[in-house]
Amino acid sequence: MHLYGLIGTSLSHSFSATYFNEKFREEKTAAEYRLFPLDALSLLPSLLKDSRLMGLNVTIPYKQEVMAYCDALDVSASEVGAVNCISREQGRWVGYNTDVYGFLQSVKPFITLHHSRALVLGSGGASRAVQTGLQKLGIEFRVVSLSPVGRQLGYEQLSPEVLAAFPLIINTTPCGMYPHTDAGPLLSYEGISDKHLLVDLIYNPEKTLFLLEGARLGAAVLNGLSMLRLQAAASWEIWRRA
Repeated sequence: MHLYGLIGTSLSHSFSATYFNEKFREEKTAAEYRLFPLDALSLLPSLLKDSRLMGLNVTIPYKQEVMAYCDALDVSASEVGAVNCISREQGRWVGYNTDVYGFLQSVKPFITLHHSRALVLGSGGASRAVQTGLQKLGIEFRVVSLSPVGRQLGYEQLSPEVLAAFPLIINTTPCGMYPHTDAGPLLSYEGISDKHLLVDLIYNPEKTLFLLEGARLGAAVLNGLSMLRLQAAASWEIWRRA
């Protein structure tokens, strides 16, 4: 039986095992999907030695660090600088990025002409995928970070005027994810209006504090569940053809 799984730190919130194991049953595929919480990525090589293991998804905080453990990178991963899917192919581990595809396909139906400028909250691996997606959409963006460098903004710079000038705001951080549902990104919501679209890559809970506050002020909101399903489906297609 082939083995697939998810690596990251805190995985108790993950929907991936349920999604893939149901898919395996539906398709009568002799495979199992497991969660592999790793306190440090240095533990990954021993896992990769398992001959049953054919593929892994990668989540916070290892999407960038895991690149060093791949034997090769697909163009989807090299253009982003982050990996969320690795596949065993002819004895080598190849890194891919399916987050860009998932993000683009999930957000496109909600983008309108006035969503021409975006703030990307966070600067990790998921942020890199979102940045690549925004570039493909031709949307101008600024990255917001706790430790800004270069053109990045700090959260203290997000005045109501700045928020009003960026009608698309995307949270790529884990802030607000289960079980810490009473937390949210460090921003004042003054400046958010019905002209805004707020996207949170978190899907558990269904509506984070970030999205609840946005909806209260009239903004359109979208959580990360559709993106997750789309990137998972793309991962499975990679594994199937390997």
